[in-house]
Amino acid sequence: MKPARLDRLEEGLIALLLAAMTLITFGQVVARYVFNYSFVWALELTTYLFGALIFIGMSYGVRVGAHIGVDALVKILPARIAHRVAIVACALCLAYAGIVFVGGWIYVDKIYEVGIMAQDMPIPQWVPRLVLPIGFALLFIRFAGVLIGLLRGKEAHLLGDEVEDALKYRSDTGGSSTQEEK
Repeated sequence: MKPARLDRLEEGLIALLLAAMTLITFGQVVARYVFNYSFVWALELTTYLFGALIFIGMSYGVRVGAHIGVDALVKILPARIAHRVAIVACALCLAYAGIVFVGGWIYVDKIYEVGIMAQDMPIPQWVPRLVLPIGFALLFIRFAGVLIGLLRGKEAHLLGDEVEDALKYRSDTGGSSTQEEK
């Protein structure tokens, strides 16, 4: 799958999941408080959709550089060493994503073999839990792309830069930055 298609698929799924969660929750609230009726399956489905949002959102966060982390040490390192540290960090992230993908696949397979059904919906438990290995496969793909970029000498950001973002938003809202005040 081409990267642009993966990007659109990821964004579309995230938008669909958010919209579905909102509509189901809104429908449940209206049903409960206006009609004194409750959909038994609404909370369970919303929980599954939220889990899917988290697991798909992980890879989206890597793509847009939205994950947070402690990077104070890396920022004071010389550029060459910081680049090597980023390669090691990315390789460790790939290993983590791979391990959880395999564990998630084994977990889903065991649930499939046992045949456990969802509590409030007539679907097997493995169906909503399949998002675990899918999410980590997407995360693996994203980290692999970052690692390839790093190995080719490109600058890649594994983490978001909160200070840079805050200064950007401050200047976007008309506030003055410290450079302008001097």
